Amino acid sequence: MYNKVVLMGNLTRDIEIRYSQGGTAIGNAGIAVNRKWKSQTGEQKEEVMFVDLTFFGRTAEIANQYLRKGRQVLVDGRLTLDQWTAQDGTKRSKHSITVENLQMIGGKDDAQGGGYDRGGQGGNHNQPTTQNKAPVQQNAPAPTQQVPEIDIDEDEIPF
Repeated sequence: MYNKVVLMGNLTRDIEIRYSQGGTAIGNAGIAVNRKWKSQTGEQKEEVMFVDLTFFGRTAEIANQYLRKGRQVLVDGRLTLDQWTAQDGTKRSKHSITVENLQMIGGKDDAQGGGYDRGGQGGNHNQPTTQNKAPVQQNAPAPTQQVPEIDIDEDEIPF
């Protein structure tokens, strides 16, 4: 089977980062994807789809450091089904995207975002394979760590 999703849109919120017990960074955000079309009557229509994103490892740390709400990104990854039991006891579920690759679109002036290139070239950041991920407790409280500042030499950044 093949499970691949590619989306380009704007982040709906800043990256929320936490760390698993094994020290793996986990970032959560949302993306808004627009679709425009003409109806049979010729009227312009637009629909917006909101999708949750999950980043892992170095990709999560880079996203947290450089991306802000409103920033345009291109992500590809796999569709996952998240299931949980709500506080009222009802079973809930939603689809989300586990990001495998991330490209930052636009320049540093776009939506208060980070990045260096005005030409639209983005960085490609891969997430570790499933075997390398440490298990995460779903209902465990987030650690009260400060998010470490990432020391990156600008010559190492591929965009």
